[in-house]
Amino acid sequence: MEEQPNQPAEPTEEQLRAAYEEQLKNIRVDDVLVQTVVSLINLGGRKAEDKDFDQVRQAIEGTRALLPLVEEALGPDAGQIRNALSQLQLLYARESPAAAPGETAEPEPPREEGPPGPGPAQSSGRLWVPGQ
Repeated sequence: MEEQPNQPAEPTEEQLRAAYEEQLKNIRVDDVLVQTVVSLINLGGRKAEDKDFDQVRQAIEGTRALLPLVEEALGPDAGQIRNALSQLQLLYARESPAAAPGETAEPEPPREEGPPGPGPAQSSGRLWVPGQ
């Protein structure tokens, strides 16, 4: 087989490594986290179509864990991500057999009487409350 003169040579391993290092210099952790959050939302929606609710739950939990780290980087788009997460959570609550009413694995602890204050979800930081 004859080599064609206009065909570029294959890059060496050293050239590939240098190109990869250059890409890493330009990528920010925020960029990767934002892309991961978007991927989790999209994948969670796809897994919901497949009725794979364990995967949907993992996508929800992963997004909830990462979202506080990237909200500032998202800027005005953070609202769209929060909305998509809410929609995914509602779908999970509505359709997942694990989330069906009355089928909780552990009984809820008795409520203590006391002065009103933030509830357990709000004080844990897992409940988004406008203005707080």
